[in-house]
Amino acid sequence: MTVVIGFEGSANKIGIGIIKDGEVLSNPRRTYITPPGQGFMPSDTAKHHRAVILTVLKEALEQAGLKPADIDCVAYTKGPGMGAPLVTVALVARTVAQLWGKPLLGVNHCIGHIEMGRLITQADNPTVLYVSGGNTQVIAYSERRYRIFGETIDIAVGNCLDRFARVIKISNDPSPGYNIEQMAKKGSQYVELPYTVKGMDVSFSGILSYIEVSASHKMLSSGQCAAEDLCFSLQETVFSMLVEITERAMAHCGSQEVLIVGGVGCNMRLQEMMGVMCEERGAKLFATDERFCIDNGAMIAQAGWEMFRSGQVTELEDSWITQRYRTDEVEVTWRD
Repeated sequence: MTVVIGFEGSANKIGIGIIKDGEVLSNPRRTYITPPGQGFMPSDTAKHHRAVILTVLKEALEQAGLKPADIDCVAYTKGPGMGAPLVTVALVARTVAQLWGKPLLGVNHCIGHIEMGRLITQADNPTVLYVSGGNTQVIAYSERRYRIFGETIDIAVGNCLDRFARVIKISNDPSPGYNIEQMAKKGSQYVELPYTVKGMDVSFSGILSYIEVSASHKMLSSGQCAAEDLCFSLQETVFSMLVEITERAMAHCGSQEVLIVGGVGCNMRLQEMMGVMCEERGAKLFATDERFCIDNGAMIAQAGWEMFRSGQVTELEDSWITQRYRTDEVEVTWRD
């Protein structure tokens, strides 16, 4: 039996999870929430993480019913993410590993999402749509790498949704994306927005600029549409773009499975639209709920478990963090 503890804190979530041979023993999490109209600054987010990380660590061990001696390996998010929060969490993970005398493993955040999705859904070899506040990628496994077939060329889809929420002062509690999703259900009028797919890649900055300036200020103030209509229209447009590039990647790979991971993957409308496409192709859709879609410690533990079992460890002098760390940089030593 191999037991791995995972530390995640690349953005506004701080989570610590413990995995034992594919079983999630604990997965507590805290979220740094800012007032409506505001995003989260790296320094403030790191301050939040520092204040709660030891409490979350204690919870993780207590919920799992384990002592430090029962842990075989300490995994942490090496990147990508926001610098200050990443450093905060890496510092605690390094300290814990030394205090407990355990090996350390730096994990790619994106691969954490993929491996957690594969574990929970039991998807075999899916085409992966990874959508979050910081990343938007269409990924498929080939020859010991998670290859990126398409991605955003500017901002992530979650960042587009979050920034739109700021413009119309939607609450950040529990998350801007969740609140947009609920408002979109009440929308009835579709407002045409720019639809920007460039080959296998997508662009969201122009849509955001358009909806900020033209739609929000002009149409809302003149009463041409309601905020709910804009939420509905934004979701329909950006999710259609994502379904299109995912389908094209499936066709290229001859894949019959889609796995949606990342925080935006919780969105039921995205899952519904992707489900329609999969049904038309005779393919299967796999997705998880907010426990595992949203950043969490267990996903880092699971990727760490896979890496550790295949013989990987990170030496202390190599245990730095990096804000830019692409999914296809990692050699996947644990898959055929």
